[in-house]
Order: sequence, then C-alpha cells, then structure tokens
Amino acid sequence: MIRKLLIANMLLMAVSVGASGSGEGAKASFDYFTYTGDDDYYRQNPLTDKASFYNPIIPGFHPDPAICRVGDDYWLVNSTFGYFPGVPLYHSRDLVNWTLVGNVLNRPSQLPALAGQDVGKGGIYAPNISFDPQTGTYYMLTTDVGRGHFYVTTKKPMNNDWSDPVWLPAIDGIDPAFFFDDDGKAYIIYKESTEGQPKWSNHRCLRIARFDRATGQTTGAPVKFREAGVGPEERLARNEGPHIYKIDGKYYIICAEGGTGIFHSEVAYRADSVFGPYTRWSRNPMLTQRELKAGRTNPVTCTGHADIVQTPNGEWWAVFLGCRPGPGGVEQLGRETFLMPVNWSLDGFPYITQEKDTVPLTLRRNGTERREGATFGNFTWRDDFDGRHTGPEWLSLLGPADAYASMAGGRLDIVPDEVLPQDRRTPPMLLRRIQHHKFTAETKLDFLPYPGAQAGMAVFKNEQRYYRFGLRRGMIVVERSDKGRSTSTIASVSVDSETKSVMLRTKCLGDNYEFSFSTDGGATWQTAAKGVDAPFVSQRAGGFTGTMIGLYAYRQYL
Repeated sequence: MIRKLLIANMLLMAVSVGASGSGEGAKASFDYFTYTGDDDYYRQNPLTDKASFYNPIIPGFHPDPAICRVGDDYWLVNSTFGYFPGVPLYHSRDLVNWTLVGNVLNRPSQLPALAGQDVGKGGIYAPNISFDPQTGTYYMLTTDVGRGHFYVTTKKPMNNDWSDPVWLPAIDGIDPAFFFDDDGKAYIIYKESTEGQPKWSNHRCLRIARFDRATGQTTGAPVKFREAGVGPEERLARNEGPHIYKIDGKYYIICAEGGTGIFHSEVAYRADSVFGPYTRWSRNPMLTQRELKAGRTNPVTCTGHADIVQTPNGEWWAVFLGCRPGPGGVEQLGRETFLMPVNWSLDGFPYITQEKDTVPLTLRRNGTERREGATFGNFTWRDDFDGRHTGPEWLSLLGPADAYASMAGGRLDIVPDEVLPQDRRTPPMLLRRIQHHKFTAETKLDFLPYPGAQAGMAVFKNEQRYYRFGLRRGMIVVERSDKGRSTSTIASVSVDSETKSVMLRTKCLGDNYEFSFSTDGGATWQTAAKGVDAPFVSQRAGGFTGTMIGLYAYRQYL
C-alpha cells in the first residue's frame, strides 16, 4: 500500500512539473548527439592515396565477422550478444567502403529469449551469412545462447525484411555456419556442446550436419569432424567458429583455435570430401599475433575467427576479429573487424599471416577508391534525430526501448524509469559503439528533473560497470555504478534549480575520462569531473562486448 501511494505521488509530481510551464513534463529531450574520434595513429599516419585504408575496417565492438559475396555485393555481419537490435548488416561493393544498412534481428519476435540474459556474455554469438544459389535465398544463422541455434532468411538483404526465426533443435553448441555445395547439397558445421566432452579430442568438438531445404531442418545424425593422422594424444585444442569452402574441387575448413585472448588464432584444414578426413596444414596457424612481443607500439592482438571471400577477379580476402589495446593497455573498443588479403601456400592452403607477421593498421587495395563517410579512421558522426525512428547505430539492452524512447520534431525523448541495467531488463537507455581510444561525445538536453529523476550521457561496459553523467534538479552529477542497484557519486556541481537546458560533453583521453557541461548554450564550459578511470569500463570488466556511449534517463522512487 505504501509503495502504491509513493508511485501515485511521484506520478502526480511529474504531471505537475509538466503543467508548471517547463514544457518538458516527465520527458528528457535530446536535440542532437555527436561523436568525434581523435586517435593519435590516424592523425600521425594520414592515408597517402585513395586506394589506402585503415585497419580495423569496421572499428569498435564488431566481433566475429562473417562475409559473403553475391555478384558485386558483399554482405558482412557481427555478433551483438545482449544488445537489441541484433546483428548489424554491412554492405560493400569493394571490401573497403562499408555501409551499415540495418540490423538483421530488428523485431522482438526474432529475439524472444534475450530478456534476462547477461548483456556481455549472453545473447547472439557468431552469426553467419550465406547465400543459397539454388533458391536465391540469403541465410543468417546464429546462436542465442539462451535458447539455441536459429536462422532467418530474406531474398533482398537491403530491404531489412528478414524472416522470423527457424529454430534448429537437433543440434547444440555454438557457432553454426551454412555450406551450400555446388552439387546442390547443404550442410551446417558447428561446435558442439563441450559439456561432458574430453578436453583433448581428435574431432575437436566440431560436427557437420546435413540440411534439408524441404523441411528447413537438419537431417540424420551429425558427423564428427575427422582429422587424418591425429589422435587425442596430440592434445590439440578445441576449435570454434568453423566455415567450410569448396575451392578447386577441394573442401577446406578454417576455424578459430586457442580461445578468445592473446593466444587466439585461425587454422586451416583440407579434404577430398565434405566429411573428411581433413588434413591439418603443417604451417598452422594461418593467422595469429600470439608470437609477437607484448608492449609493442600500436599492437593488434587476439586475432582469429576469420571468414574468407573471393572477389569477382579471383582475389581472396579475409575478415577477422582483433583487438587494439589503447594507452596504458586499456581495451575499451572490444573485438573489431579487420581486413587482409589471403595468400596461398605452395601446398595449396590459405593463410593470412605467418610466424611473426604483424597485422598492419594501414593497407591498400588496388582498384578501389576510398569514399567520404568511411567507417575507419578519425571521423565525426552526428545524429540530429530528424527521422521517425532511431538509426541502426543505436542499441538498447535486451530488447527494444520503445516503451521509453521516441522521436518527433527533431528531438529524441526518453521517459525516465526506475529500471537499471542490473535488473536485466531494458532500461531507458540508448547506446552506440565507442570506436576510438580518444573521442569526444556531446549532446544538448532539455529536462527539468523532478525529485528522484535525472537524465544525460552514459558510458557503459556491462550491467555492473558504467558511468552516468547528467542533470538532476539543481545539480550536475557524475556517478559510477556499484554492485547491486546502487551508484556512487564521483562529482557533483550545483546549478540553478530551474536549469532545464544543458549541454553535456564526454571526452575520453585514452586511459581516463573528462566530463564537462554548459548552461549558456556552449559559450562557456565547466568541468564536472576529470581523470575518471577508463579501465573501470574496459575489457578487464569481462564479457565479450566493447564499451558503449549514449543517452539515458532514470528515476528512483523516493
């Protein structure tokens, strides 16, 4: 009864704020959001010609890339774990210029099991995108670790009209990928569940299942991956993220090995039939950076989880994930998507690096011309919220934030609520990926907070690790999440109690953050906090995602 009275009083207070002339009521309104990258490497190493590009080709929290080509069109997807919408879809005509055209999983019906999962460890793992030439259908196949494997389909990826999920209950584990053979047969390769499996196994926990187009399901018993001349006594590691290719009449499998940390790598196998037995390349790994010294300048680490694609003129290129530790070793960017050419050994195996080859941060691809609006390098991204819906860059936690967020009249409105990320429900928060070690983000907020309410900018790593920088009634606050549902105040600055219009600026200097604000339209700026610890929201916080930045609104019942 007491709680009901408190809720009623709070609602009456919010209504009275709207009726008192603030013009904003209970909504926090954002006029714009800008994000500007300012990494040292890009400033110090300008691209010298139009055919050059920077690695990573798609920076900041774009792990587990998978790619396919149909005609002149390349399509690329990435993991999103507990974020909604899921699986960004990128399009290119030349492998260098990429455009985010949407998100494959953009309806709640496509992600029915996301709610309640861990945003950094649950949700969508390792999507695969494939084209079936027999039916003219694109498949995006993935795993929701809260429920299992599923795929969605479309005839036209640019239309963002992917189907509802088709679940595959007959197979388990993670990292499934389609293979459509040129004889018309179809297969799914995946890493089976390792629960109860021996750590050292000559089939490496990979399995290949036949796929029946008529039923849309796998058929028969999955076949264990077989490796010629190798037994459990070799104590070779389990594989994951497998892909099958048929090249010049031979079957190739490439897959990740060595975990997701600094020992991550990619290995290659070849066979005469799809079910093997497969011969391991004698010079594996075909990609890794684990042999390089720690502490090197501008390092790329943790490389692996590759997918390869052939261009119309016969070249082979690979996309793969890697990490770029920043100043002081701080890793906020998560695992990113890199691009490199594929070489072929004299004995007929593909490889990307050998021994102590480094992944370069600057490359070129002959015959291409870099366009304005590239996904790489230092850039400024601005959203004036002048559409009907938020753009594909904006993500929310564990489901759509439609109950809180709306756009109209060139503004993004977010209604405060008491839901926190720790609740493993969708809070009133919209985020986009951090893509640089050093960057500045800015917004303009119109909001007259009622008691217990606040709104502003958030820097978010996971449910337990985030910063909030915003406006309370008569106060600018910088807060850090603590265990449970509480937060601690890092800094607070008093402002006039009637302040309802404020500009907020978040600046990352690599290993620390600086938060500043303006109440006079940007004529003067005041520091709210500086030297705020960036490692708190970095990879050391755990999980498989990168750090995000965005907008939030929150209220607590007093």
